[in-house]
Amino acid sequence: MNVIHLQFTDIALAATLVFANAIASMVLQLRVHRQVLWAAVRMVVQLLLVGYVLRLVFQSQSPGFTVLVAAVMMAAAAREVAVRPEWRLRKGGNYGIAAATVSVSSVATVVLALLTAIRPEPWHDPRYAIPLLGIVLGSVLNSASLGLDSFFDGVAVRRTAIEARLALGDTIHEALRELVRTSIRRGIIPIINQMSAAGIITLPGIMTGQLLAGMDPVESAKYQILLLLLLTGAGALASIGSVLLAARMITDDRQRLRMDRLVHARAARLRA
Repeated sequence: MNVIHLQFTDIALAATLVFANAIASMVLQLRVHRQVLWAAVRMVVQLLLVGYVLRLVFQSQSPGFTVLVAAVMMAAAAREVAVRPEWRLRKGGNYGIAAATVSVSSVATVVLALLTAIRPEPWHDPRYAIPLLGIVLGSVLNSASLGLDSFFDGVAVRRTAIEARLALGDTIHEALRELVRTSIRRGIIPIINQMSAAGIITLPGIMTGQLLAGMDPVESAKYQILLLLLLTGAGALASIGSVLLAARMITDDRQRLRMDRLVHARAARLRA
């Protein structure tokens, strides 16, 4: 494959589009020019920093460095899952759910792919393990956060109806069953949409990158199919796991809905 190396001038030329957006924001008084410029600066710094770190990790081939980078990535993803919902469990409950969901779903999916489909030598080669984990974490983060947000919002809105069903003799599982299903479905739908649009409507990012790097289009399509299947499995596992854990933590063994364990994010920030 013939890789076309980008120069600083190439990136600077692309950056003119960002400056054009900022100028348009000022002319139209959209008041987002500072956010656009700051986001662009953060993006450049973060990606370059990650690039240099990954270069060192790839060159070292150290399992310890690979595990460390993977742990940092999963911790960052878990934090995002925990803080995105508008409602939070007290005593850091969201963080516990996020840590368990992100770690189990992402590690299981990545290890499965490395040991079966991709099979690098060694199997934990950071050149394969870390990029694959990064892709999977994006799907896991989206599915888990959507599932959690939908479930907690549903509990807050339907509290009266849920407690009425409990008063009429339903178990807590029966009272929450439809809400659990709806929340899990909401976490999985974006993955379904992504698969449905791949190929005809959009060329996914990984396939685009491989094509730009010179890979055969059919081979790059095979890799993209594999990745989308992995993302579907990881996202579904994350959505199901996060919602079921949330349902377990918002109830107790006496078949009660424990709304006292739930607090709105705004109230949590005021208390902090």
